[in-house]
Amino acid sequence: MTPQAQGPLAGLRALVVGASSGIGRASAGLLLADGARVVLAGRTEARLREVAAELAREAPAPDLGWIRCDAMESDDVRRAVEKAGGNKGLDIAVIVPGGGNYSPVLGYDDERFGSEVLANVRPQYLVLKYAGLSMVRSGGGSIVAISSTAAVMPSPFLAAYCAGKAAVDQLVRVAADELGRHRIRVNAVRPGLTRTGVTGPLFEAREVHARFLAQQPLARGGEPEDVARAVRFLAGPESSWVTGQCLTVDGGNTLRRFPDIEDLARGVVGDAVMDAVAKGNLS
Repeated sequence: MTPQAQGPLAGLRALVVGASSGIGRASAGLLLADGARVVLAGRTEARLREVAAELAREAPAPDLGWIRCDAMESDDVRRAVEKAGGNKGLDIAVIVPGGGNYSPVLGYDDERFGSEVLANVRPQYLVLKYAGLSMVRSGGGSIVAISSTAAVMPSPFLAAYCAGKAAVDQLVRVAADELGRHRIRVNAVRPGLTRTGVTGPLFEAREVHARFLAQQPLARGGEPEDVARAVRFLAGPESSWVTGQCLTVDGGNTLRRFPDIEDLARGVVGDAVMDAVAKGNLS
């Protein structure tokens, strides 16, 4: 029999969507370590099994499960919330999924721009909706979205990502305003450049990484645990009087500016597209 979990989150039921790696995995680990009952959700079953086994070895009294969930799909999200909340309802929801690709702002395919914005907003909305409904029934809870510094800092060649994350920030504010009467808090964390499976190549390319560090007063790369600690704070009782906030965790990058990454964009979309856009000739 699993020992009774202890800690400030003991007995609370948590769902982490996007828990297979990076920020989601780190967040799940901190929630679990402080006693929460955690359900990991992500798109890849094999990876969820691996992460669950890893976290079970790390936590003193692990109480966790997992469920395959494509956060773009309503039915998947609904099932994940039901599994995590059980009969008592959900207490904590953490929403990670999102991402983007390089393109000049005038060079996006018309459909691709919209799909990238949607990929950043729809998972956040669906989890917020179904987690929020569960929390209304159970009497309250905390929802933490993962946004980005791109929501507030212009990031050239990432326009769709910036637009999507800006939408996430505003969704958080509106939801916090509406749901406070139900004792539901809604906040976001805005990470700067953080080492994940997707951003790993930027850390490995020393010259490129140096450009980011030059724009950070705290000149080191971000790690998933840096962001997860902010998630844990916003999820738990320590932030019981905090809602509608977007907490930036970026080494101070937003005090300065986003670095020049035109060469990276060219490497992805190609010189022909970049040059055609510059001449106004993109068909």
